[in-house]
Amino acid sequence: MLVVAVGAAVPIGREATVVTFVSPGVDREEDVARPADATTWRAGAWSRAHVWRSADVADVAHRDLSANPADPGGALSEPIVRCRFQLRATSGTAPKFDCRLPDGEVVKVKYGGSGEVKAELAASRLLNALGFGADRMYLVPRVRCYGCPRFPFHSVWVLEHLGVSELVSRHLPDTRYTDFEWVAVERHFEGTKIESHEDEGWSWFELDRIDPRTGASRAELDAFRLMAMFLVHWDNKSANQRLVCATPLDPDTLDCPQPFAIIHDVGATFGPKRTNLERWAATPVWTDPSRCRVSMRLLPHAGATFPDAEISEAGRALLLKLLRGLEPGQILALFSGARFADPQGWTQAFQNKVREIETAGPCRNY
Repeated sequence: MLVVAVGAAVPIGREATVVTFVSPGVDREEDVARPADATTWRAGAWSRAHVWRSADVADVAHRDLSANPADPGGALSEPIVRCRFQLRATSGTAPKFDCRLPDGEVVKVKYGGSGEVKAELAASRLLNALGFGADRMYLVPRVRCYGCPRFPFHSVWVLEHLGVSELVSRHLPDTRYTDFEWVAVERHFEGTKIESHEDEGWSWFELDRIDPRTGASRAELDAFRLMAMFLVHWDNKSANQRLVCATPLDPDTLDCPQPFAIIHDVGATFGPKRTNLERWAATPVWTDPSRCRVSMRLLPHAGATFPDAEISEAGRALLLKLLRGLEPGQILALFSGARFADPQGWTQAFQNKVREIETAGPCRNY
């Protein structure tokens, strides 16, 4: 179980290290492009979007799914990760806050040991290992937040409702800090966010608008849909998915050479609602395994943006191949590393779901 120990604010003079933070004007997290005709621009990128990268799974059988992702620069590999509190409007219900690392990168810190934290750690590691996109989640022993309220999420929520959050944040001293233990730190998936004023993120019913001649194939899209069912990604409103440009945009036209669609927020997976072993094990992958049909209508939000679908044989075979590439020890490490209770039980439920995919069909070819 993840536990947060919120230490008292202590003057910086009591420790040997002095941390220098770059200008608040630097914020590499909010990398968004919006040209004048954003709707047409976004539609063009979406028609060429991919959802899976085969190169990412070449060594899946050798990956340690209990370990944090690669950490360029090593900022999140320090025994104590130091950062400066950044005021952002609160959202959702899980305790979290934004924090600026010494090099200017802004990351999201999720604390409190909630089921959402565990779900995000496990689901993001699994998705990335299988070649689907997700934000990178790091389990960090201690984050030292300078200028941080003692209870940042709830403090900001109260101050927002009083209309004084920005005023108070300007008077939080940089020389005092609060420690948070065993937290998850989120880094965004690499790339520039592609969105229009009308469309933030993307909805699952939009997958049919991707042109297989230039974007994801039917097999890749169906494997992606089936993966969402496997995880029970019921909270699939558009804001919980993101379209990014995985390579630099053309500086003149802002055209994106490699649009990539990812699941942005996977905190409500392994349920419903989140990290509930009994309910996850009891939620079938298929609505009709003989016809390879999937549906989220009986889940919370009645499916939200995820429409009923029939999975192709090629899509079933692709995901099955990916999941079969994982050894039982890797699956156990996935749940143990994310601090799930009863990792053996979760591993058994995972393997049962793989067998559900294996015994379905035969599906139709398209």
